[in-house]
Amino acid sequence: MEDREIVALYHARSESAIAETAKKYGAFCLRVALNLLGIREDADECVNDTYMAAWTRMPPELPASLRAFLGRITRNLSISRYRQNRAQKRYAGMDALLSELDDCVPSPVTVEQALDSMELTRQIEAWLGTLPERERRLFIRRYWYGDALGELAAQEGAKPAQLSQLMLRLRRSLRKHLEAEGAAI
Repeated sequence: MEDREIVALYHARSESAIAETAKKYGAFCLRVALNLLGIREDADECVNDTYMAAWTRMPPELPASLRAFLGRITRNLSISRYRQNRAQKRYAGMDALLSELDDCVPSPVTVEQALDSMELTRQIEAWLGTLPERERRLFIRRYWYGDALGELAAQEGAKPAQLSQLMLRLRRSLRKHLEAEGAAI
């Protein structure tokens, strides 16, 4: 079923919208959640919460890309669950992944820095726009979707060490770009 047909089902308040969403995007949403959380039960719950959030947000929203819409919801729910679990000291989940970005992306410590996050987002998007398509895609898959280097390497026909070096170069490039833009790192 096409995305526009699935969105139309949501707008018609048809219960089959969720079933069609699960059929087409269930594996994608589960992969996003599982990459970020590492615990299958939590990932499954986030995927189910994604379907509920989609149900409540459509209408009024009319997403241009259903995949991106669902991916964003799943990612945000997974990050919230991760923070909740981390506060409860249930697991170390994304710590290693996030620590890779620590040296090039500042964290909002103060209210002022939190307000500057929109500017930081703009700067990161501008930097991503300067990258070749392959590097941009790999960076987003690694740091937005949390895909493992081994998985990315297998899909790219490359060695994990090669992609690790590429990610290092990209993080350094991002840091240099942010410093040139005046971001406090």
